[in-house]
Amino acid sequence: MLGHVDVMHVTAGLLVGIMVGLTGVGGGSLMTPLLVLMFGVNAKTAVGTDLLFAAITKTVGSAVHGWRDTVDWHIFRRLAAGSIPAALLAVVALQGLGEIGSRAEHVIILFLGCMLILTAFAALFQNWLMRLARRSGSRSDRGALLPTVILGAFIGAAVSISSVGAGAIGVTALLMLYPNLPVSRIVGTDIVHAVPLALVAGSGHWLYGDVDPVLLLSLLVGSIPGVIVGSLLSSRAPDHLLRPALAAVLLFSGVKLLTG
Repeated sequence: MLGHVDVMHVTAGLLVGIMVGLTGVGGGSLMTPLLVLMFGVNAKTAVGTDLLFAAITKTVGSAVHGWRDTVDWHIFRRLAAGSIPAALLAVVALQGLGEIGSRAEHVIILFLGCMLILTAFAALFQNWLMRLARRSGSRSDRGALLPTVILGAFIGAAVSISSVGAGAIGVTALLMLYPNLPVSRIVGTDIVHAVPLALVAGSGHWLYGDVDPVLLLSLLVGSIPGVIVGSLLSSRAPDHLLRPALAAVLLFSGVKLLTG
């Protein structure tokens, strides 16, 4: 039975890895609801395991973006200034709720459902929002400082609670704050920022016992080749079909969590 479950987890990791490589949408948006809804994994364990899963898989992507010089370290520092403290506070707050009773589980499910719905709309309307921001004119670099730190704090808390937020939502918000920057630099910055954030949040969950090492290993065995395959196919993938399909899956998962 254990071997069968592991094979299923490897397959899930492979499929999510391929989708992440194809679309660039964060694995948390796909993996966490998959673990909760299909495999019946405890929500706190699903979030904690997925955070370390994301940190490891995105390290490869970060190395590529760093080598290609598609990272804006100025924006990275602004995001991290808000996200790292917020991530730590959110993990501690979750554990406090867990000690009171089963409230932490309910908070995670509620927050995860809302974030999935928000991610679905961000993925679907990202290009339209980007064009709108460019038509509205550029915001000054100084004027974008505080909104970027606040965005980082929101992403940090959201990722710690639900493992969702650093993908489509983060990229869409950054595209609107910095409309004159190339998309590749925004995406690269978001991916690199997600690594220390997921590592810090995931380590916090690990310390509280909310990570399943066997599950983590099974997911990684499937996801690493999946990400490579998806990345190689991404230039030939029909984005106009993939994004609406992905948005529909995220929207369905979010509604299912909120109504289930």
